[in-house]
Amino acid sequence: MFGVTDRNLFAVAVGVYGISTLYAILLWRKGFRTDNRVIYILLLAAMGLQTSAMIKRGFSLSRCPVNNLFEATMFSMWAIVAAYLIIGLVRRLRFLGAFAAPVLFCVGVFALMPGLDTRDPVPQFIPTMTSLHAALVMLSYGAFGLGAITAMMYLTQERDLKRDKLRAVLSLFPPIQRLETVTWQSLVVGLALLSAGMVFGTIWLKHERGVFFLVDAKILWTIFIWLAYAILLLRRWQFQGGGRWFAWWAIGSFCFVLLTFAGFNQLSGIHNP
Repeated sequence: MFGVTDRNLFAVAVGVYGISTLYAILLWRKGFRTDNRVIYILLLAAMGLQTSAMIKRGFSLSRCPVNNLFEATMFSMWAIVAAYLIIGLVRRLRFLGAFAAPVLFCVGVFALMPGLDTRDPVPQFIPTMTSLHAALVMLSYGAFGLGAITAMMYLTQERDLKRDKLRAVLSLFPPIQRLETVTWQSLVVGLALLSAGMVFGTIWLKHERGVFFLVDAKILWTIFIWLAYAILLLRRWQFQGGGRWFAWWAIGSFCFVLLTFAGFNQLSGIHNP
């Protein structure tokens, strides 16, 4: 793909996410009883294009491409679709794609908005800690996103069981208990990745600023996100299960991350100097 810019490659990937979203609507209308391999292949193709765009961007910058809102959003999308493609190897979990595709498409359209892809001069030295911090935090958002998607599947399956038990029996969805388990596991992985990213960020802060903590909008926001997910998982553990409330909170928490990420990033003096 010589001569094609990384941004154009990503735009093509978003277009494929759009096609997969249209197919996802078909799956919804048919009650998820249609062959699911097509949406898996579409998302695999989109990820291939997006991976090429990220590699192209990374080589052009000589660093991990997570340095502005466009790059951070692109990396988060990549983490979500990568997690889905791994889980989708299990046939009965491939229908996650019908929920993932619309989320990926909408986030991709947001990433392509003008003004998000700002190009700062390439610094002479990028500490390894900075790249590790950014990559781990972005991967945690991907895990939280996957948890929200499985929570949506949980609520859909629960609705079918209440309103139309035959449809739920015929559906290719995995058992509702398994969906809750996948949601729980995704959030646990996300919290672990976020914790590791915060540790590397603290080490970098100590190295660059001589302090372990700094009053910064993005840092305070990240701590709030960590506490929100930690409390959610703790309460689920205390009740020995989640159910409907757990699914709604998983979805709501990720929506909050999506809706506030850009704003707090702009307010940050460290992440948006």
